Amino acid sequence: MNTISERNGKSLNWTTIVMVTLGFWLSASLMLDFVMIPGLSLSGMMNQGGFASAGYLIFGVFNRIELICAALVLTGFLVFRRHHTLIHLQERWSVILAGLLLAIALIYTYILTPQMSGFGLQLNGFDPLQTMPPAMISLHWGYWILELIKLSIGVTLLRWCYRNSCSLV
Repeated sequence: MNTISERNGKSLNWTTIVMVTLGFWLSASLMLDFVMIPGLSLSGMMNQGGFASAGYLIFGVFNRIELICAALVLTGFLVFRRHHTLIHLQERWSVILAGLLLAIALIYTYILTPQMSGFGLQLNGFDPLQTMPPAMISLHWGYWILELIKLSIGVTLLRWCYRNSCSLV
């Protein structure tokens, strides 16, 4: 009853997959947060009538990409834990931190982006004295706090993968 199955291809290099995914995700987040959005704001996007729907579209697409990245990262760290690739303490914490990254991506996709877009639709672009509602300001604060947490967790996990890949050589 013992059968031997041979793989016709090489197994996936999960360290490379996780490192490339984290690098792409973190750099895309930084590009969106510090280049695209300030650029659109400075160009007068906030004064246009369709800025809420454009923001919903931009962030909606990016949030779906974040979900895919978070799922790949979590899968990679589950594989690392299964094969005992990392040291014991990092194995335990890496899965927890990767799960937090997935939770943050879910919060962005299904809570923050729809609520911010809803508040954006309520703003009147013709009223020059109107400010953001307090609820939208608190959502922005929540976004930036989650973004800082995401970036610090992402850099930590990327550093662990890099150290692990260097020790394997």
